[in-house]
Amino acid sequence: MKSIKVLSVFGTRPEAVKMAPVVKKLRENQYIEDKICVTAQHREMLDQVLDLFDIKPDYDLNIFEHGQSLSQITARALQGIEKVIKDFRPHILLVHGDTSTTFAGALAAFYNNVRVGHVEAGLRSGNIYSPYPEEANRKLVGAISDFHFAPTEKNRQNLLNEGYSDKKIFITGNTGIDSLFYMVSDDCKFDYPLLDNLDFKNNKVIAMTAHRRENIGKPMENIFSAIKDVVIKNKDVVVIYPIHLNPKVREIANKIIGKIERIHLIEPLDLFRFVNLQAKSYMIVTDSGGIQEEAPSLGKPVLVARTETERPEGIKAGTAKLLGVKREDIFNNIDLLLNNEEEYNKMANAVNPYGDGKASKRIVDILLENLK
Repeated sequence: MKSIKVLSVFGTRPEAVKMAPVVKKLRENQYIEDKICVTAQHREMLDQVLDLFDIKPDYDLNIFEHGQSLSQITARALQGIEKVIKDFRPHILLVHGDTSTTFAGALAAFYNNVRVGHVEAGLRSGNIYSPYPEEANRKLVGAISDFHFAPTEKNRQNLLNEGYSDKKIFITGNTGIDSLFYMVSDDCKFDYPLLDNLDFKNNKVIAMTAHRRENIGKPMENIFSAIKDVVIKNKDVVVIYPIHLNPKVREIANKIIGKIERIHLIEPLDLFRFVNLQAKSYMIVTDSGGIQEEAPSLGKPVLVARTETERPEGIKAGTAKLLGVKREDIFNNIDLLLNNEEEYNKMANAVNPYGDGKASKRIVDILLENLK
């Protein structure tokens, strides 16, 4: 059997997290010649993940520039990835999820007659502008993909409803769960005085993220205001918010919750520390996508401060709840879980719908079966 040449392309921290276990499985197989291309759409946060998983890219496009537009990211990535394709000449190019790097990678492969494998395919919110630009990227990448690696049955149904052939759709589970199991440690030391000295047992610690483009403005003001109300009412609550690097997000956060007692705005944590923060916390409040998959695997309720989600499986299973972005709704739902043990346990003990930690192996097996 001759080698299959696989090029994995990613550029942001979330992509790297979910592609790292795939890359490791590819590299274990004697019949696969694999190379990694990173665009570094996010530089610092990407490098943290590469270091954590001991991954060294074969090609680093280093396209990051402060203030760059989506068009600039896409154009730089497209041109750079095309050069890599011409150099390596892969049989298939793997992309993950929904970033501008993902779209550029798939498009570069299509332009050069290289097959595309889409990891985490089939997620849909139903609103092309939310999340933005991710929902459009998902659909655009789907249109030129040859292998759709769908995490769940719901994702498969989304693709079937859009007319994709069932023969090209493979349910794998989510590779993010593979990464999660790799990182969680009961003995985690944060090497961060605030977190190492925090009494997680006698406080109800809320881990929070907020960064969505579509939430910047009034929706984000509502999220932070609701969190402030929660902390003022509940004296045993501590909020840890690793604040996003986006200056607009920081401006809103500092204005509303920057000086509130028991709300701690800290610099972004590396992935290992953030996963273990989730594991030790009482609940998670987020507008992120990937956290909606991680928290259920850790037995933590996740409250989603968004109007739509492309991950309805968690909502249906009861591990996650979609709050919207109104201040009162966010406050009431957080307060309910803090003060109603029965409601809390319903969410904390719900069955995780996102996978068993073996998604990466399934993807590699599918590639071997179909490309040999």
